[in-house]
Amino acid sequence: MIKKLIKIILILIIYLASCYYIYKADKLEEVNDINNNDINQNIIVNRKIKENKKIEYNSNIKDDSIGQIIIKKININRKLYNIDNPKNNIEENITILKGSIEPDKVDSIIFVAAHSGYGEKAFFKNLDKLESKDQIIIKYNDIDYRYEVKNKWETNKDGDIEVEKEDKKQLILTTCSPTDKTKQLIINCIEKES
Repeated sequence: MIKKLIKIILILIIYLASCYYIYKADKLEEVNDINNNDINQNIIVNRKIKENKKIEYNSNIKDDSIGQIIIKKININRKLYNIDNPKNNIEENITILKGSIEPDKVDSIIFVAAHSGYGEKAFFKNLDKLESKDQIIIKYNDIDYRYEVKNKWETNKDGDIEVEKEDKKQLILTTCSPTDKTKQLIINCIEKES
């Protein structure tokens, strides 16, 4: 009788362990799907969620950054790197996309992208919380360029970002949609009136 009971308990433990393993594998696959990026790069998902992590920028350290992006509402303060810099990649930083025109040019339009979802690399995980009139600062060559959110929308992920060029300097923020893994979130920002 005891041997039968032990066998049943062992079978039950193996069954529960198998179910747990399958559940975890499905969750990891779900997280990987959420974190797929528009540039078709491989992603290693770091499952540690670090909420309210403050990212500090020490202006005394000299490096090859060209500036930084500051979005106080969602606690972003990250360095930006030139398009050709190896650090300008979505796995390490908020990334300036090709086709961007520097903020010191009259017809400036800057496209920046970052991961959303979970993990240390999800710099834009709260990007969807931005609303009209929220402010973003781009520091570039020691000058602050101030932008405010004009509008936002979602579009199919197809590798292209289609926006209408404004009469003012423009900043476009993009990441994966927080609700639909087949779409990307686009936030259109224009230069703030002084």
